[in-house]
Amino acid sequence: MRIASFLLGAALLAPLASQAQGPRRHYDAQGRGFYRGPLRLTAGGGAALYFGDLGGLRPGPAVSAGLVYTWRPHWAVGGDLTWFQLAGTDKLLERALAFRGRNLSLTSFVRFEPLTDPSWYGATRNQYARIKPYLQAGGGFAIYNPKAYRGVNIPNVPEGFLPPERPDYPGTALIAPVGGGLSFNVVPRLWISAQGLYTFTTTDHLDDVSQRGNPAQNDGYATFELKAEYQIK
Repeated sequence: MRIASFLLGAALLAPLASQAQGPRRHYDAQGRGFYRGPLRLTAGGGAALYFGDLGGLRPGPAVSAGLVYTWRPHWAVGGDLTWFQLAGTDKLLERALAFRGRNLSLTSFVRFEPLTDPSWYGATRNQYARIKPYLQAGGGFAIYNPKAYRGVNIPNVPEGFLPPERPDYPGTALIAPVGGGLSFNVVPRLWISAQGLYTFTTTDHLDDVSQRGNPAQNDGYATFELKAEYQIK
């Protein structure tokens, strides 16, 4: 986990180092000159949905902060720190299980933008594509801390939750979020993005019902966020 944390940190800091060196002209496969950057800070919020042993969907809040750096035309790299809450109710009425989990994830990602943005090829970067769809995939890790219970309503006291299946919560898992979004340039240096991601995980304990449910299948979750992206240079 220390190695993964180091690699994620290096991926997040590399754009800052490149930005500090000032504009440098590069060339694409067609010999067209372009400039790397800009660096954009991101912040957003929305909803998180759990997919696992318990079939009932119960949306929870999600908030994130991060950065995006244009590496070359059509390609960008970045990272996100996300806090999100997952919850679910049982599709089997006779079992009547439910859970609530509060989680934190750190990811780095690669973003592909299929449409051309004029700002990639201009040193002043004062001409922008107004609308930019993108695809995104990445990796990282999550820290999760679920609490299972029976019934519909979340208990008001700790004694109302079931004993945990694992003694070592909060747990950690590797994750791989994939998805896409649509960015709108609303004013110079400011974008608003609508983004949806589905995240694969290496754990079946996001809901703390692995042994009570189906331990052969890992849990997953989706996030849907509205984000602001601000260009700092």
